[in-house]
Amino acid sequence: MRFPFSSRSIVYLLVFLLASTRLLFAQSTDFPAQPSPPKLVNDFAAMMSEADVRTLEQKLKTYSDTTSTQIAVVTLASIGDYDIGDYAEQLANQWGIGIKGKDNGLLILVVKDSRKVWIATGYGMEGTIPDATANRLIDQVIIPHFKQGDFYGGLDKATDNIMALMSGTYEKEPGQASRSTAFYVFLVIIIVLVIFSLLSKGGGNGGSGLGGFGGGFLAGNLMGGGFSSRGGYSGGSSGFGGFGGGGFGGGGAGGSW
Repeated sequence: MRFPFSSRSIVYLLVFLLASTRLLFAQSTDFPAQPSPPKLVNDFAAMMSEADVRTLEQKLKTYSDTTSTQIAVVTLASIGDYDIGDYAEQLANQWGIGIKGKDNGLLILVVKDSRKVWIATGYGMEGTIPDATANRLIDQVIIPHFKQGDFYGGLDKATDNIMALMSGTYEKEPGQASRSTAFYVFLVIIIVLVIFSLLSKGGGNGGSGLGGFGGGFLAGNLMGGGFSSRGGYSGGSSGFGGFGGGGFGGGGAGGSW
C-alpha cells in the first residue's frame, strides 16, 4: 500500500506540528495572564511600593475613563530569551490593551533582570507617539529616574508626557458617560420628582417623604458616594473595567538603564 505523502513530507509535517505545539505552550506559560480583577498597573517584579502602584493605577484608570485610551504598565522579573520588543507586542496583543477598532492602547514594559524598558504603541497610537517620540521618552524621562532607583517617578513622568501628547486625540463615545456624570443626572431627576411630589400634595405629607427616601438618598450621595453596577448605593470609586481588544503591530522603542 502506497501512502500519498513522501517520508520527507511527513517529517516536515511533524516538525511543523512540534514547533506549533511549542509555540502555543510558550505563549501559555511565558506570558502572564491578566490579573483578576484587571488592572492597568501590574508590578509583577515588585519595583514600586504598594502606595505608588495604587496612585499610578488611579491616574491611568481616570485617564482611561475620560478618553478611552488605555495606558498599561507591566514590570517583570525576567522574560527569558525573548527580545523585549517582540515580547511587549505579544503581551499587549494577548491582553488586548486599548479599544477594539480604535487600537488606542500603549504598554510600558519594564524587565528587572536585564534592566530594559520598552514602550509598545497600538496601531491607533503610532501617529501621535511614533517610535522616535517613544525613544525620547525613554532616554530623557524614564531612564534618568530609573538610574536613581526611582521607578515610580520615571513611570509617573512618562505617563504624564504621554497624556499630554495624546491630548484631544481620543474622546469617550457619546454612550460612554462617566459614572459621576450618570450620578448627577440621576440626582437631578430625583430632586425634580421630590419637588413635584411635594407640590402635588400641597405640602401635607411631603416633609416625611423627603425625610425618608429623598432625604436619606440626598444626604448619602452628597457625602461623596456613588452607584454600584447593581443600582444601589456604593461608597468610593470603582476599579478598572478591563481591556477592550486593541491591536498592536510592532510600533515602539526601548532602552536600558
